[in-house]
Amino acid sequence: MNTKSKLSQSQATDSDHYTPSGNERYLEILYDTYLTAPDTLSVEWRQYFDELSRALPRKAPDVPHEPIRDYFIELAQHPPVVSALQSVPAIEMMTAFRRLGHLEADIDPLKLMPPHGSPLLSLDYYGSTDVSLYQKLRRTYCHTIGFEYMHINRTEEVEWIRARIENEWVNFQPSTAIKQHLLERLVAADSFEKYLGFKYVGQKRFSLEGGDALIPLLDTIIHHGATFNVKEMVIGMAHRGRLNVLINVLGKSPAELFASFEGKQIQSTDVGDVKYHLGYSSDLKTEHGTVHLALAFNPSHLEIVSPVVQGSVRARQRRRRDTVQQQVIPIQIHGDAAFAGQGVVMETFNMSQARWFTVGGSIHIVINNQVGFTTNDIRDTRSTMYCTDVSKMVEPPILHVNANDPEAVYFAALFAVDYRHTFKRDIVIDLVCYRR
Repeated sequence: MNTKSKLSQSQATDSDHYTPSGNERYLEILYDTYLTAPDTLSVEWRQYFDELSRALPRKAPDVPHEPIRDYFIELAQHPPVVSALQSVPAIEMMTAFRRLGHLEADIDPLKLMPPHGSPLLSLDYYGSTDVSLYQKLRRTYCHTIGFEYMHINRTEEVEWIRARIENEWVNFQPSTAIKQHLLERLVAADSFEKYLGFKYVGQKRFSLEGGDALIPLLDTIIHHGATFNVKEMVIGMAHRGRLNVLINVLGKSPAELFASFEGKQIQSTDVGDVKYHLGYSSDLKTEHGTVHLALAFNPSHLEIVSPVVQGSVRARQRRRRDTVQQQVIPIQIHGDAAFAGQGVVMETFNMSQARWFTVGGSIHIVINNQVGFTTNDIRDTRSTMYCTDVSKMVEPPILHVNANDPEAVYFAALFAVDYRHTFKRDIVIDLVCYRR
């Protein structure tokens, strides 16, 4: 409290001979004493300050100035330079892991990818700093999901993604029921491929073995999407895993598929095509309503189905008057070599946010078996670090997921649906697996 100004406001008279400016320091001491130990003052001074307080009502009790003054004097004499310097390495470390942590993430089930690494991800680079912070950052950004999102120039999205990673992924613990469901889906996918391999030896089936996690990934996307009132999902994919998706996701009759392997029950309209080109549609019941699934027909031209799916989704949204583009969403499943090598991928991304073409974002899944179809050395397949780098032209978040960690795959699926629902933009899941 500025005693001089308060006294003037109380219309002090000339008889207040103790209030001249030369006595300000003395009055401040008296007032601090009144606030902390009023019984030590004389009766006259207590009455004076009591009257002053009544004349100048305050919303909150006044506090002594002496401790505050002493604090700032000490701060001026001994500024916390050391603490400030210690925080700089911590901030640099967090920034490095957010931007580069994916380089050392455990995303390759077979450890085939050459390690990239970065000196910025080494504790030694920062000298003496918080070891516990370093360990937490490694658990968050160098575990079984490699997050790429710092290339995004939209601040709101970056903050949303960072919160999901640093608040949820690092503490992610799915329930026992969810784990059991993921196991059931994986067993169904694996059993189907093993049966086909045993029963129809030598026939082309473009096996999903090594990438079986695609089935629980799609299952989670569909069921979680239903919680946001999604009514339809249109899926576009090439050959790898297509038969497994038909049976274990869309619910096609296994007997019908087996008959096609044996040359039975073939419709005259299907003559000349092959089983892994055919489309299918079905209604899947979820806890939050029925979702219509449509798997688009697809010829052997890799990735040409991408713009077809976009157009189908746009038409379905228009038919439903789905102006917020929430009821119908596309799922585009790619191969690693085709995603990086086919120009139609870039062309589709280029139009994905144009006003009369956008569908409110696609969920892209790359079945990254690390060999494409025949090439087993990454140096002979592309010039970029990741097969997903072409997608950065539209700045989507990219999640590189170890397909051998079903719980990480499950988290990625939830993340993708939530992001697409929130921001209506594309997101890419790079399902790093292998080809058995």
